[in-house]
Amino acid sequence: MLNHKASFWRLIPFLVAALILIPVVVVFSSFLMPTDDVWKHLVDTALFTLLINTFWLSVGVVVGTSLLGVSLAWLTAIYQFPGSRFFSWALLLPLAIPAYVTAFIVHGLFDYTGPIQTTLRTWLGSELPWFPDLYGRGGVTVVMILAFYPYVYLMARNAFLTQGKRLLEVAQSLGLNRKQGFFKVALPMARPWIAGGIMLTLMETLADFGTVSVFNYDTFTTAIYKAWFGMFSLPAASQLASLLITLVFVLIIIEQQFRARMRFAETKRSSHADRIVLSGWKACTAICFAASVLFFAFVLPIMQLSGWAAHSLMQSFDQRYLEFLLHSLLLSAMATLITCFVAILLVYAVRLYSNTFTRIAVRIATIGYALPGAVLAVGIFIPLAWLDDQLNEWLLTLFQIEAGLLIQGTVGVMLIAYMTRFLAVAHYPIDSAMQRITRSIDEAAMGFGLTGWAVLRSVHLPMLKTGIFTAAALVFVDVMKEMPITLMTRPFGWDTLAVRIFSLTSEGEWQQAALPAVTLVLAGLVPIILLMRQTDK
Repeated sequence: MLNHKASFWRLIPFLVAALILIPVVVVFSSFLMPTDDVWKHLVDTALFTLLINTFWLSVGVVVGTSLLGVSLAWLTAIYQFPGSRFFSWALLLPLAIPAYVTAFIVHGLFDYTGPIQTTLRTWLGSELPWFPDLYGRGGVTVVMILAFYPYVYLMARNAFLTQGKRLLEVAQSLGLNRKQGFFKVALPMARPWIAGGIMLTLMETLADFGTVSVFNYDTFTTAIYKAWFGMFSLPAASQLASLLITLVFVLIIIEQQFRARMRFAETKRSSHADRIVLSGWKACTAICFAASVLFFAFVLPIMQLSGWAAHSLMQSFDQRYLEFLLHSLLLSAMATLITCFVAILLVYAVRLYSNTFTRIAVRIATIGYALPGAVLAVGIFIPLAWLDDQLNEWLLTLFQIEAGLLIQGTVGVMLIAYMTRFLAVAHYPIDSAMQRITRSIDEAAMGFGLTGWAVLRSVHLPMLKTGIFTAAALVFVDVMKEMPITLMTRPFGWDTLAVRIFSLTSEGEWQQAALPAVTLVLAGLVPIILLMRQTDK
């Protein structure tokens, strides 16, 4: 029915999927073809510790974010109390602060030489043997809970809003009180949404590099970095990455199977329905709970960050800082353009040829977001290093030219890694916007003789502006905050704000790291504002 000139669109999803699969296959092949000496070294030195640390960190973060996110979601979705409308959106604000920024703020505040312990020692006139050790598992777990709970909160709140007060009334008519109605009716019905939020939290935990680095807490991501840049052993880094990517895929399969067995009917969204009004001590408890979480997760970090930034402004704001900012903006802008362009091609290809194989290819093309940045860095670097060697041999054989590194250590490598990692972030809002465009519009355009690129350029792009803008904002900020990919693939001298933060926090220079961190937080507020506008519709 469509013009044969558009047939090349069939290939686009498969080409993009193949590009995305290259680093995945390269890393996974290391797991299938283990190197005995590398595995022996890992088993003898670090593997058991990495497994234990990663496991308990994941368990702690999942439990903490589930309890915090679900309870806050239930509180703001079902109950009405003074400030409930404010807290409903304000509790999303911690998403604007990268977890590694919260980590060094906590260190600066609660370290032995920080203001909290110093003040307590002055008041009490003694040491503080009872003060918790920040460098243990507890410290990094608490920081990640405060940074990642909004994922569970957002998903769970959307689920509870579709249930509303009426669900509790139905439960009460069956002889259940409010507590029983929550645990036996509301919570089980919200499980698919909550599971989605928990999976996002778990993926972020496994992918995190900056936070665990600040706390000197060894996980797979820090081990991959140390193996590559500390031991200069790419095979060891690849073996660790293969184990991590295997773990990630197992979690994805479990999550898909978990959802596939569930069947739930969704009711009409009832966010404006009557809510249960709290008063007296119950209202005070609700306010204190929500305010305490918001204070420790957002207000306190922002206050401390602003104070440090103001204090170090004259020292930190120089020509080098402007270079860091320029590099961050350029990389983010270029990655955003490439990623959004590829996402538009994918969405339009599915629009033209919506069959099973095309949809599978698109699904494969968007799996990069589930992969840790350190894994992608290794998976992209290995084939490009091989390609560099082949090109050098070819040039040396034919022209007796020693070209050196042609691909490795270039901005192009970083852009490929960014596109692979964040294509899903761009795809979902653009695809959602495309779904709102009816097929009758395409048929009308074809009636005027438009096909292929002409329809996309003249009809769809103007109607996709909102989705494209949302996708661009999300990708732009994600690239600015991305640390492991930038740290492991950047060209020499191409430091960014995220790399600057890592360098300073590695040396314990918390105040000097505040100025680039403030810039990242301000940039992070952009997608949060967009998210708030979407959830309020």
